[in-house]
Amino acid sequence: MKRIIRIAKTLLLTYYAYMLEYRAELFLWALSGALPFILMGVWMQASESGQFGLKAIDFARYFLAAFIVRQTNVVWVIWEFEKEVVQGKLSNRLLQPLDPVWHHFASHVSERFARLPFVLGLVLLFFALYPQAFWLPSLVRLLLFLLVVVLAFCLRFLIQYTFALFAFWIERASAIEQFWFLIYLFLSGIIAPLEVFPPAVRAVVLWTPFPYLIHFPASILIGLPVDVGRGLLVMLGWGVVFFVWNRWLWRQGLKQYSGMGA
Repeated sequence: MKRIIRIAKTLLLTYYAYMLEYRAELFLWALSGALPFILMGVWMQASESGQFGLKAIDFARYFLAAFIVRQTNVVWVIWEFEKEVVQGKLSNRLLQPLDPVWHHFASHVSERFARLPFVLGLVLLFFALYPQAFWLPSLVRLLLFLLVVVLAFCLRFLIQYTFALFAFWIERASAIEQFWFLIYLFLSGIIAPLEVFPPAVRAVVLWTPFPYLIHFPASILIGLPVDVGRGLLVMLGWGVVFFVWNRWLWRQGLKQYSGMGA
């Protein structure tokens, strides 16, 4: 256990120091996730004349929560892994007594901490511009949100890393992620909260992994009614599916990689 803690600490500190070298880029990355703020104005205006079940203040809080959640589960492992496979850099990682995935996972976690000051600054700016939207979640709700948002990040990372393993067979595995992202954009809750979806569509979408990556944690944070037990079970179920698929692709992919002369 001490060895595992020491390795984890070393990886996190190393990648955190690396991420701090790109503070300006981190700020731009944080700003690039501001799409929920743009859509917030659209839905707030629409709520004044439509019947969506949510008030303008609810839309403001929801899209702020969606922004926060999206900042925590940004993942880019597929582009890094694709480059390692195509350029043969994965060979060096395979010589280490550590699964290469932990390097990528540590870099993502470290980036979250390096990004945090910029995210907090944008949240404070939001409340300065929309003071009527200010609210404080209860301690229980906040702790539940932190748990769910960590699970959402892990699921998002696992899904993309699974797609990344296709780089063993195709040179542009990132194309899979780009197609997946189009569906993710519409069904995760970034474009609109699930409350505005037709009931039949919402019932189907809730069985997919998409809403649990954005909408589910965002709803918990602002207090929208959600079935927490069902949400956690669906997240766990999809996590198991992608984990099993991931490990199978990894074993088969290593055979393919070795066959290419690595």
